[in-house]
Amino acid sequence: MTRTLRQFFPAAILATFSTWVAAEQPLTASELLERMSSAMNQMSYQGTFVYMRGNSVETMRITHIVDENGVRERLYSIDGPQREIIRDKDGVRCVLADGQTVAEDPLVAGPIYPDIPLGEAHGADSPYSLAIGGKARMAGHVARRVSIRPVDGFRYGYELWLEDSTGLLLKWVLFNERRETLARLMFTELRMGGDIREDELHSTTPAELFQRVDSRTPEGTSDQAEPQWQPARLPPGFRLASYNRGKNKGEGVFEHLVYSDGLASVSVYIEDQHEDASAAHGLNRIGTASAFSKHVGAKHITVIGEVPVITVKFIGESVRQLPP
Repeated sequence: MTRTLRQFFPAAILATFSTWVAAEQPLTASELLERMSSAMNQMSYQGTFVYMRGNSVETMRITHIVDENGVRERLYSIDGPQREIIRDKDGVRCVLADGQTVAEDPLVAGPIYPDIPLGEAHGADSPYSLAIGGKARMAGHVARRVSIRPVDGFRYGYELWLEDSTGLLLKWVLFNERRETLARLMFTELRMGGDIREDELHSTTPAELFQRVDSRTPEGTSDQAEPQWQPARLPPGFRLASYNRGKNKGEGVFEHLVYSDGLASVSVYIEDQHEDASAAHGLNRIGTASAFSKHVGAKHITVIGEVPVITVKFIGESVRQLPP
C-alpha cells in the first residue's frame, strides 16, 4: 500500500465515523418543529382522523396534495352532520350543515393544524417552553411527542405527535392552564407520498350547495393608517401584529387589530353599534375560542381568540379611544 493510500484510509474512516455520529445526534424540539412545518407545507398525504372538541366527536377524511398544480385539499365528514371543505388556487369553499356559520367552525375559519411561527414559539423571550417526550405508535407510524407549554395563564398549550421519519403531524392536543384537554385531533389511518388516491379530491356534492369563504376585511381598508382605538394594556408577550380600518357594507366604520404572542392571536374589532348589538355583551365561549364584548359610547368592542377567557377580558376591558 502506498503512503498516499495509508494516509487516505484513516481520514476516510474518520470522516465516515463523524458523519455517522452527526446522523445519530437527536434533534432538538425546535428542529422537530421546523421539520413538521416543512412536512405540512410540502408533503402530500391522505388519511382519516378523529376530531374531538368538548362533547363533540367527528370523524373526518382529508386528501392534501402538493404538486405542479399547487396545493389542493379536500376535507369531508364521514359521520355526523354533513361538512365538506375544499381548498385550492381558487380559494376556500365549504358546505356546513345545521345552520353553522363559518366563524363557528374551526376547520373552516382557521387551519386544521396549529399554525406555529417557529421563530417566535421558541425564541429567547417566548412565553412558551418546549420539551421533547417519548415515542408511540399512531395510525401505523412511529411518532415523537413535542410539548409547547405556556409559562402563564394567558395562553393555551399544545402537545404534538410528529411522524418520526418525516415530521408530519399525526396528533395534536390543545390544553388549558390546568392541563385539561380542550380539543384533540388524531389520525387513525394515514398515507404519504405516492400512495395517495387523487380521485378523492373530487367532490360528489352539487356545486350550488357550496359557499365561498371570504375574508372579513372590507374593501378600502388601509394597513398604513394609525389605530384610533387600542388596549391600554396587554398580557405579557402580546404585541400588535396587524391593523386594518375601513367600512363594512352599510355598517359604518370598522377597525380590526390583531395581537399575537407568536403562537396565540387575539382579534379586536371596533364597530359602530347596530340595533341588535345590545344582546352581545360580556364573556362568551365559541368552541375553544373565548370572546369578550362591550359598548363604549356609540361603538361596539369585540375581542376574540383561541385563548383563555382571562386574556380576552384583560384586553377588552382596557380598549379605549386614543386622543386625536
